[in-house]
Parts: sequence; C-alpha cells; structure tokens
Amino acid sequence: MELKIVDLYASVEGRQILKGVNLTVREGEIHSLMGPNGSGKSTLASIIMGHPKYTVDSGDILLDGESIVDLSPDERARRGLFLAFQYPVEISGVTLANFLRRAYINMKYSREADKSKISVPEFQKLLREKIEMLKLDPSIARRYLNEGFSGGEKKRCEILQMAILSPRIAILDETDSGLDIDGVKIVAEGVRTISQKTGMGALVITHYQRILNYLKPDIVHVMYGGRIVETGAQELAHLLEEKGYSVIEQKYGPPNG
Repeated sequence: MELKIVDLYASVEGRQILKGVNLTVREGEIHSLMGPNGSGKSTLASIIMGHPKYTVDSGDILLDGESIVDLSPDERARRGLFLAFQYPVEISGVTLANFLRRAYINMKYSREADKSKISVPEFQKLLREKIEMLKLDPSIARRYLNEGFSGGEKKRCEILQMAILSPRIAILDETDSGLDIDGVKIVAEGVRTISQKTGMGALVITHYQRILNYLKPDIVHVMYGGRIVETGAQELAHLLEEKGYSVIEQKYGPPNG
C-alpha cells in the first residue's frame, strides 16, 4: 500500500492550517514527522483519518492511487489505515479485551455471517502474545478501556491495538508524549517489530529525538507553517534536537509570513 498526500490544503472553522502538504508513505517504511507546536502535524493526522471537524480545501489523499477524501473514518480504517491518538479516550464499562476483540472482528470481517470466525480462546491467545510483546501486565486486559490507566499504559495500549489490527499504514500522533525512558523504548521497538513482521508503513509524529533513537526511521520530515519544508535522514532530527526549530525559522521566515 502507498499513502500519498498531494498538495493538500485544509481548514478548521474557516482557518487554513495545511498549506500544500506533499508526502508519500509506503508499506514497510517508517517516517518521522517533526515540527513546532501549531505547525499542522496533528491536523494532518486527523485529516488523513477523515475527522469531520476539518475541511479539505484542495489537493488529495490517495491510497494506492485511489482518493479517500470522501470516505468515512470507518471506511478508511477498513482499507488499512490506523491512527494512534495523542489523547486516548476512556470508556467505562468496556474491558480492553472486549474492545479489542470487537475492533478486530469489525475490521477483519465485513460480512455479519463471518464475524464468528475467530473464537474467544483464539483471540485470547493472540491478545496474550501482543501484551507480552509490549511488556504490559496481563491483568490490563480485564480493566475498563483506559480508565485509571497511566499515561504510559494508555500509549502502549494504542500500540497494542495497532498490533492486534495489523494495519497497512499507521499514523502515530505523539505516542511518545507522557512516556518514561523505558516506555519510549518499548513503544518504539513495538512499532519497529510490527513493521518488520507485517510490512506495515508508519508515520510517527513527535517533538523529540529520543524515540527516533530506538525507532530508527527511514525518513524524517519537518513540518512548518502548514507544509513540509525539509526531508532527510535521521541526522535532520539530530540537528533539530541540537539547534531547535529556530534554524527552520531562520531559513523559512515566520510561519505565517
């Protein structure tokens, strides 16, 4: 699968946020997207997944050459897209295990007649394997979704969901925020392992170099003023860590200039 963003302009409540974004992520590739606050990173993630709050003014979002701009978030997910949220929501009364099993069934089996194809024991075995991979306490599967979870548990459970659903392209919106050093390493290694085993492509949105040390992205992009202004290898992230985003502003001027 290839996710291609073509000259994308987008707005929220009449204010234009994205101003000509061009980006291509293919299966098996890990991309990092960096940039200062307000540059449009999270907006891009939401628009790729079809959040109704945002309006695509012009340009296109293509999956294997086919436009998905008019598809619902559910339809985009069925075609292989996944978004790990920056702020995962809590759902009281629904255990993590039940949530993941229902999500798995809905994504894998579109016909109602097929939705009993994976038994409860089969799914539990799959869930245990993924929980062990992410070094989570097995008891977390019995807890209500994200209720009382630490910030690190919430983020690792987003990666657990990704591991269960096996998307073809995943967007991770600041999944490293709120994680301690061990959590960052576990999440990064989880993403890389899933990518290597399944061929999943990933777009990892982050402010910090630290997760990239473990993630080892193939390509690093810098977003500024609503568009991608720099693309390079991991050395680009090292430069930003050392010099800050002032080097980007010096080169391109004020973001709204």
